[in-house]
Amino acid sequence: MISRSFSLVFGTFLLILATASHAADGDPELDLGGAVRFSYGWLDYGPSTDFEPELVRIDAKGSAGRTFFSLQYRWYDGFDAVHHAWAGWKLDEASDVRAGVQQVPFGLLPYASHSFWFGSGYYLGIEDDYDMGVVWQRGKGAHQWHAGVFFGDEYGTGARFGRYSFDVATTDGLPYRERERLSLRYQHTRDWNGAEVALGASLFTGKVENRVDGGKHGHDGAALHAQWQRGPATVQLQWARYRYRVPEPRIAMSAFLFPFEIAAEADVPTFNVAWELPRPGWFDGITCYNNLSMTLPVDDDPGLRESWQNVTGCSFAKDKMFTYVDWIAGKNMWFVGGSGIGIDEPGSNRWRSRLNVNIGFYF
Repeated sequence: MISRSFSLVFGTFLLILATASHAADGDPELDLGGAVRFSYGWLDYGPSTDFEPELVRIDAKGSAGRTFFSLQYRWYDGFDAVHHAWAGWKLDEASDVRAGVQQVPFGLLPYASHSFWFGSGYYLGIEDDYDMGVVWQRGKGAHQWHAGVFFGDEYGTGARFGRYSFDVATTDGLPYRERERLSLRYQHTRDWNGAEVALGASLFTGKVENRVDGGKHGHDGAALHAQWQRGPATVQLQWARYRYRVPEPRIAMSAFLFPFEIAAEADVPTFNVAWELPRPGWFDGITCYNNLSMTLPVDDDPGLRESWQNVTGCSFAKDKMFTYVDWIAGKNMWFVGGSGIGIDEPGSNRWRSRLNVNIGFYF
């Protein structure tokens, strides 16, 4: 269940939304939607998977006057999870404040990747991470600001492994969970020699809690990020570092039902290129890309080792259908045959790969 604190905050905002709908100029708006996705996978390190349902989801968003909200809930094989659920208040034409389960503003937004698999940062909890909190954002002209306070992960417990975004997991050997966190992000966008360039920086600081003794330990991160776009071409660059100030050289993460271990401190460089085909033919759009990211442990502990992930693929859009065809290759990388990320375990330090085809219908 969603935490009581979230239920209280979100319920309050829905009450505000309902009240404002009677006093707002213009009629309230409500949009309902959803998606169904199917996946096929060929693996060089295990049995392949047939084409089978991968996801069912429902979406809702709406507004009334200055209030607005958005939510999405997902069903996967074996578990269901909230993706996001927040309500907001528009302060003026350029800024607003939002409360609920929402994306943590960190690094390249909305993603530091183009593929179905995201980049290494997703599995480390620093890309497309959704937590419970309050975020103020302002975008005016060339400047974009985010400031957020988060109270923990979306469920308030590290013991629930069935979730969409990756958060600190409570395991027998590493019994931690996420607690409070402050996040800041700034981005400046400008034209440069016919291209649009966005340069930015992000940082966060917070705590993780030991569920056995109640002790709290620091949790910090920072990133420098840049995106260059000119015509059909896009280049993304990002350097990020995260640090869990726990006594152990590792910490556990979880999502999609499975916990695994990562290095407690690491650098995460990312280099992505993408090209949108100018004449997609029958398709409405085709974008091809290569996304490369690494996890480089800072500690020289003998139980740690660098991890690599590279995804080459194309996405195809046609009406309500959107398809990814991706070849993901990983070395010492969880989700591509590795036992974790940034750790050294027998049998993990070799390249493995898989072909994935994901077809989605969005309504």
